[in-house]
Amino acid sequence: MNSMVKIGTTLFAFSAIAAGLLAGTNQMTAPKIAVLNEKANNEARMQVLPEAKEFKKVEEGQYKSAGAATVREVFEGSNGSEKAGYTIKAAPSGYGGEVEITIGISKDGKISGVSIGNNSETPGLGAKSADPAFNGQYKGKAAKPIEVIKAGNPADNQIKAISGATITSKAVTSGVNDAIKVFDTLNK
Repeated sequence: MNSMVKIGTTLFAFSAIAAGLLAGTNQMTAPKIAVLNEKANNEARMQVLPEAKEFKKVEEGQYKSAGAATVREVFEGSNGSEKAGYTIKAAPSGYGGEVEITIGISKDGKISGVSIGNNSETPGLGAKSADPAFNGQYKGKAAKPIEVIKAGNPADNQIKAISGATITSKAVTSGVNDAIKVFDTLNK
């Protein structure tokens, strides 16, 4: 019995030291990770709304009435004193969890780009949502509700799903449609 207590105490001590080291490492790296995440967010904004040179965060109260549950943040893009449009980050649920999407909608009501960020979708299937062959389908479409089709040639308000990843395709489209709701609310 005495040896079990000794082993238990030793394991507890090692576990406590390891937990302390992990907590210290996390605390030291958290600011760097936050800087890298903000850099990635800025790059995504510039990618989906290339005509904007500056971005200003839009307060949630200005678009909350849109009923866009997946939207996480909205930025107004401008080029000098002229408004270029909006970038809207959404996180709808896909097959493997949340899919982080940044959507750009230009001031003239066209989708200027869609960028897929962090996600846990299945490699080779849902992860293909990050490929330009899929997310490029949204570019240039009018900021009106979009549908997903499985086969055939998509109409102006449709995109073709990723083969074998309809859930992910619908999730991305859901995020884009929520972004359109926010755009409509902000442009009333």
